[in-house]
Amino acid sequence: MSDEKRPRVLVREPIAAPGLELLRDRFEVVEDFESDLASIIGGFDAIVVRSATKLDASLIDQAERLKVIGRAGVGLDNIDVDAATRHGIVVANTAESTVISAAEHTIALLFALARNVPQAQVALAEGTWARERFAGVEIAGKTLGVVGLGRIGRQVARRGLGLGMKVVAYDPFVAAERFRELGVEPAATLDDVYAAADVITLHLPLSDETRHVLDADAFARMRDGVRIVNAARGGLIDEAALVDALRSGKVAGAALDVFETEPYTGPLIGLDQVVTTPHLAGSTTEAQDRAGVMIAEQVAAALDGQIVQNAVNIPVVEHGDLEALGPFIPLAAKLGRLAMALATGWPARIVVAVHGPLSEHDTRLLTVAALNGAFQGQVDEVVNVVNAPVIAAERGIEVSEQRFGSSWHYTNLVRVVVAAGVDEPGLEVSGTTVGPEHRLFLAGALGFAIDIELAPLMALLVYDDLPGVIGRVGAMFGHAGVNIANMAVSRTTEGGKALMIFSIDSPAPPELVEQVSASGFDNARFISLG
Repeated sequence: MSDEKRPRVLVREPIAAPGLELLRDRFEVVEDFESDLASIIGGFDAIVVRSATKLDASLIDQAERLKVIGRAGVGLDNIDVDAATRHGIVVANTAESTVISAAEHTIALLFALARNVPQAQVALAEGTWARERFAGVEIAGKTLGVVGLGRIGRQVARRGLGLGMKVVAYDPFVAAERFRELGVEPAATLDDVYAAADVITLHLPLSDETRHVLDADAFARMRDGVRIVNAARGGLIDEAALVDALRSGKVAGAALDVFETEPYTGPLIGLDQVVTTPHLAGSTTEAQDRAGVMIAEQVAAALDGQIVQNAVNIPVVEHGDLEALGPFIPLAAKLGRLAMALATGWPARIVVAVHGPLSEHDTRLLTVAALNGAFQGQVDEVVNVVNAPVIAAERGIEVSEQRFGSSWHYTNLVRVVVAAGVDEPGLEVSGTTVGPEHRLFLAGALGFAIDIELAPLMALLVYDDLPGVIGRVGAMFGHAGVNIANMAVSRTTEGGKALMIFSIDSPAPPELVEQVSASGFDNARFISLG
């Protein structure tokens, strides 16, 4: 019979024995990999998963006792973090557990690529002794170009320096002091990396901005005979363009652990210049053991009411505050993302202001939500509402909160301001929620009052208030086959400046973006808030 006084932990997928033992010493632990999760999840205070278990909103709604979800790994695609946050459930992962393994695998790929190790082994196993065919190149003295200087990128840079390589890195979100501390030469642009590097290794998050960062144009700008290493995300490389660059000799070789579609069976595997592994970067005994112990520690901390260092969502707050703030958390995140997308350059200051009765609650949740939205896709690490303030602090961003009883024309209003300088007024966006469904509406942007529902894909145009502009814009989008789902227009004065904002049903093709940008608008921006 179970001891109801002891918290119950469901281990849904296998974790390392040391982590399991840590949990068993403290709690009632049930290992159950087979039962229908919906029928049992309501009886547990914590659940430990890896990547196979899907915890969506409907499951989380049934987890009445659940206080913490522990993900023994990095990714969170299988967990509805927003749903967990609304229920006050801490979500923790083990983002640090695979850093060393991933960095070491990157270096292993680099060596295998430089010395043709796997190709030579296969030939020898087939009875071919081909020393001349598989002659390689030395690593020492070569220039390693690191694209993305996050946790893994920094570890790879250190190892490259230790191998006698010169290391040049590009990461616009890392302070100059960090480059100096590492002994790495900063590159102002990606082109500077392409011009200098003998080997390029990728350590970027995958986003709309980074997808296919290495495409045909990028390969053309690289040095002849460059080598490519990617153990980060498959979508960072245009694989068809890489095949062409390898066959032409522009790229001497590539070592790949990740692919756009996995399992991968495409043409890269058949090329002699390519070294491939099946997404093994984080697959070491040490990393798996580390993940098991780390997640057990995080679950124990959460159940004991202590600080959860690797939490990926907001801490538990008073129930009344959570009920009031809940609908505005996604609004603040989208406003933060929109403000960052509209701003130019990395901000020095971010202000989150709350107007109306909402300001009487603990609004820190809205601030971290706005930071979370602002940093999505901007840094080489998993961003969440817990670590977003840390990211801001590490990058020297001054974050402040403001509360006002008055909300002008709205019951409640949230404003987000991003400024390039501490003393500058900055760029401001504002929004509110509407109706019982708490639909998210934009109330102001770029100095204009506006009223339009926020959507995953939006376009913003600033222009002279003249007849025919709306029709001209509609014609351009119609000709490109992009449907405008909703539109709002605002202006300062008759004949002055105007703002047109609309949501679209599909991404604007590059040709349309170029056409709109070249059509005389003061500002033309296409924004993804997905």
